[in-house]
Amino acid sequence: MSPEAHQVREASGLVHLTARELAAKIRTRKLSAREVVQAHLDRIEQVNGPVNAVVTCVAERALDEARTADEATAHGAPLGPLHGLPVAHKDTHDTRGIRTTYGTPLLADNVPDRDELIVERIRAAGAITIGKTNVPEFAAGSHTVNPVFGATRNPYDLSRSAGGSSGGAAAALACGMHPVADGSDMGGSLRNPASFCNVVGLRPSPGRVPSWPDTAPWSTMAVQGPMARNVADAALLLSVVAGPDPRSPIALETPGSAFGGPLERDLRGLRIAWSPDLGGAAPVDREVRDVLAPAVTVFSALGCAVEEACPDLSGADEVFRTFRAWQFHLALGALLESSADRMKPSLVRNVRQGSTLTGIDLERATVLHGELFHRMREFFERYDALVLPTSQVPPFPVELEYPGDVDGVPMADYLDWMRSAYLVSATGSPALSVPAGFTPGGLPVGLQIVGPHRGDLRVLQIGHAFEQATRHGERGPGVPR
Repeated sequence: MSPEAHQVREASGLVHLTARELAAKIRTRKLSAREVVQAHLDRIEQVNGPVNAVVTCVAERALDEARTADEATAHGAPLGPLHGLPVAHKDTHDTRGIRTTYGTPLLADNVPDRDELIVERIRAAGAITIGKTNVPEFAAGSHTVNPVFGATRNPYDLSRSAGGSSGGAAAALACGMHPVADGSDMGGSLRNPASFCNVVGLRPSPGRVPSWPDTAPWSTMAVQGPMARNVADAALLLSVVAGPDPRSPIALETPGSAFGGPLERDLRGLRIAWSPDLGGAAPVDREVRDVLAPAVTVFSALGCAVEEACPDLSGADEVFRTFRAWQFHLALGALLESSADRMKPSLVRNVRQGSTLTGIDLERATVLHGELFHRMREFFERYDALVLPTSQVPPFPVELEYPGDVDGVPMADYLDWMRSAYLVSATGSPALSVPAGFTPGGLPVGLQIVGPHRGDLRVLQIGHAFEQATRHGERGPGVPR
C-alpha cells in the first residue's frame, strides 16, 4: 500500500472512533484537531452526496478553528470536553455567520448574527463547527425533506427516510460525518431519526437543556438535546449543553457535569414496564414488534423484573396536539399571513389550527396536562422505567410524506404515525432511543426507554446497559466504510 493510500485509510478510520476516544487522543496529542476535522470533512465529501445530510459546509472556517485548537493544546491551555471535535449543527439552530435556513425558502439566505444557547455551549466546550444538518421545513414532521435542499436519505437504505426533524443530524452521525450532534424534539424529532438511522437520541426532561432565544420560554413541549452513535457520547454532549442559565426560566439547576461520568450501573432488581403499543394507543408494524420482542429477554438477563404494563395516557393526545398547534401559531402565525403559499400544506394546516384555539381549549389542555403528570408520577412509583418502540414503523419510502397506515390502521395525518413518541412528549418524561436491531430487510429499529420526571441519568444508564448487552449500534450503514 502506498503511503498516500495508507494515510487515507487511517483518516477514514478516525471517523468511526467515538467522541470520547477522539477527545482523549486530541487532549494527549496523539491526534491533532486539524487531522480530526480534515478526516470528517473528507468523509462529508465522500458520502454526503447521496445521503444529503450536511446541507451547508464551512470547511475553511473549520480548519482555521482547528489550527487555533491545536495551538491551545500545544501551549497547555485549559481544554473543554469537546476540544477539537467537529460538529454540524441542526439547521433550525442559529449559528453566527453561518446560513441557517430552517428548511424553508422564506429563510434560504438567512445568516444569524449570534449563536443560540445550545450552539454557544457546544462551541464553548471546544467543538468546531463544520456545517449545518438538514431538517423538514420549520422542523415540522418526522421526515426530513424541504424545498431548499430536498430529502435526506437513510444511509442504511437510500430509498428510505432518515426520519426527522433531526434527520440530517442522525444520518450524518451514522455515516461518520461528525461524532456527536445537537437536535431538538417536540413530538419525536430526536428519537425517531435515531431509530431510523441506528444511532442514539435523547429527549431530555424539559429545562435540562435550556433554550435561548425562545418565543415560548415557559413551554415544556419542545426541548433540545444530544445525539450520538452510542449512549456514552450522548451523555458527554449532554454534560456540555445541560445546566442552569439565567436566560431560561425553566432551566434546571443540576450542572451538566452530573452526566459526564461513567454510566455503568447494576440493573438487577429494576422494575421495567414493557408496552409494545401503549395499550393499543399506538399501532405498531409487525416487523418492529418482532425486532423488539427480544428486548424483554435482554432486560431479564440483566436482572430486571419485566412485565407488560402501560401508564394511563388519557388526554395525552389532546395535550400534545393543542400545545403544538398553539406553539406553531405563536412562532409562525405572522409568516402565515404573508407567505402561506410558500409553506408546505401540512404545516399551514397546523398553524391555522393554532389560530382557532380558544381560551377554553388551552384551559382544558392545561388541566389534562397536570392530571397526566400525576398519573405518570404514580406509575413511576411502581416501575423504574417504561420501554416501548421508538417509532411505530421502520424507515418508510423517502417519496412519502408519512406512512398512510400502520399495521393496517389508517393514519389520519402526518402526526398520527408518531404517537409512540409524541404521547411520551406530553408526559414531560425523559426518553432515550437506543439501537435495538434490524428488520429482515436490514432497516434499523430503535427501543425507547422512558424514565420518571427528571430521571435523565437513569434512562442513560439503562440505555447504556442495553447497548452493551446487544451491540446493535455497532452495525454501520451500507455507505462506503
